Amino acid sequence: MRALVTGVSGFAGRHMAEHCLERGAEVVGVGRRPLPDAPFEYAQADLLDPDAVRSLVERVKPDRVFHLAAEASVARSWETPASVIEHNVQSTLNLLEALRTAAPESQVLAACSGEEYGEPEELPVGESHGLRPRNPYATSKAMTDLLAGFYADSHGMHVVRTRAFNHAGPGQSDTFVVSSFARQIAEAEAAEPPDGRATISTGNPDARRDFSDVRDVVRGYWLALERAKPDVFNVCSGRATSVSDILMRLSEHSSLAVERRTDPARLRKNEVMEIRGSHEKFTAATGWRPEIDFDQTLRDTLDWWRERVAAGVTQ
Repeated sequence: MRALVTGVSGFAGRHMAEHCLERGAEVVGVGRRPLPDAPFEYAQADLLDPDAVRSLVERVKPDRVFHLAAEASVARSWETPASVIEHNVQSTLNLLEALRTAAPESQVLAACSGEEYGEPEELPVGESHGLRPRNPYATSKAMTDLLAGFYADSHGMHVVRTRAFNHAGPGQSDTFVVSSFARQIAEAEAAEPPDGRATISTGNPDARRDFSDVRDVVRGYWLALERAKPDVFNVCSGRATSVSDILMRLSEHSSLAVERRTDPARLRKNEVMEIRGSHEKFTAATGWRPEIDFDQTLRDTLDWWRERVAAGVTQ
């Protein structure tokens, strides 16, 4: 089996490629920047170039496609909305059109987002909930969600859409909350403050989100193409955890006394205070359930940042 993974140099993409390899697939990864020593075939390609995407698909002839490439930062989407919307929507359109014409039998997973739901009318949020995106990133993902559904309905393609809620784990950028806290704690530990204290900058401490481990998420993506028919599914834990609770639980794995400081620059516009999804539909279709305990996710993320800080790697 040949698996094409877009966004392979990103957080979820790297984990997705590793999971595909573990399942015995031949992996071709696509990314925008060099990826030296990749344990799979790597293609550096611009998904905004339709001719380049078509040539890639014609060459690879993938059996399964995991489309994970995206500009994924909510904060950055407020700063450059046009760029985020163009990249997320156009890259999806180019890929789907190339697959329609050059590999129409391939199974495709379009990674969408729980952010599309916006302010929940009820909790937990199910797939029938209306899409009411509250930021440019969420809007772009709602557009790609509808686009992927169109290709499944109108062209008969095997496209499964997954609306993943927040996911975390080792390898994530520090623009996301769990990784941001873990990095700040790891850097404070390395500095060995004489008073044994660390002050961590946060956004709204009361905001609650539904977190899953990225390794559970990519396992769900694999099962989605292995077992599910074309449809849309939530991938989530079904539990909401507050920002303050995340910091408290991370601090339990550190020798430092961790204190919190609200940073106005980290506060979001139009903040939705609680998001929690239901994975009942996805579980019924695939048997998937989250398996990795959230505290394990936190420990692994903190240890990953400790290794990077010790090695002097800051990006």
